[in-house]
Amino acid sequence: MKINPLITVIVPIYNGEKYARACLDNLMSQTCKHLEVIVVDDGSTDKTSEIIRDYPVKIITHIKNRGLSAARNSGIDAASGEYIHFFDVDDNVNDVFYEELLKAIVETQADIACAGMVQEHKSYKTQRFKKQQVYVSTKDKLTVTYVGKWGYVWRYLFRLNFLREHDLRFEEGRFIEDLLFSFSAVYLSEKLVTVPKAEYLYNLSENSILTNKEKTHRAKRRADKKHAKAQVLSFAKERNLKIPGVNSGRVSYIIRKIYRNIFS
Repeated sequence: MKINPLITVIVPIYNGEKYARACLDNLMSQTCKHLEVIVVDDGSTDKTSEIIRDYPVKIITHIKNRGLSAARNSGIDAASGEYIHFFDVDDNVNDVFYEELLKAIVETQADIACAGMVQEHKSYKTQRFKKQQVYVSTKDKLTVTYVGKWGYVWRYLFRLNFLREHDLRFEEGRFIEDLLFSFSAVYLSEKLVTVPKAEYLYNLSENSILTNKEKTHRAKRRADKKHAKAQVLSFAKERNLKIPGVNSGRVSYIIRKIYRNIFS
């Protein structure tokens, strides 16, 4: 292990001129300076390409828009860091995000470090960890992350060789693409560590994959959500897994949701 291992941060962007500067400024201001930022310009037709050229980042350009999964996969292929993180252009992280994740994953020799997350639009999905703790059993890893319900890939820092050893890739051509990826990774990891001081702020921006109201888009989103859930359930059935909030513990999950919505 290197004294100061490198983290590769993958930032897919498609017509993200509204968010690109704030995103990259956020990354440039991190207390951890051992970052390789790879911006995947996924066929943008606005001023995204002009903006990202102002920053010391590696740029991968897709001539045509290929989707978020393809952009992330391109980032995995190009990454040279020992660890990898996937960052959405319209979101934010606190200034010590990568410093704290890196410190925890190196100290514990875990495959995955899990950050806290803040979701203002769905407060019941906000989760902050009170202490750094390592989880090794499948039940504990699935429970502490709720990854069967919350498949957000951006809350995890992964050991890159771990992803490559298990050939973990994002399914291309689908929305809700990170659910199976995150679920598989958490399941396959030998160690997962929670990190209390690292927080990811998820912003629900206009006209995003989850907010686009165009009829065809909404229909595809519903179909792909169903597809992703079916994949996870199939994965679980093959391995006789109980997934908190999905095929186990649904009542407690609903109670949590109602409680957080009322009191948060």
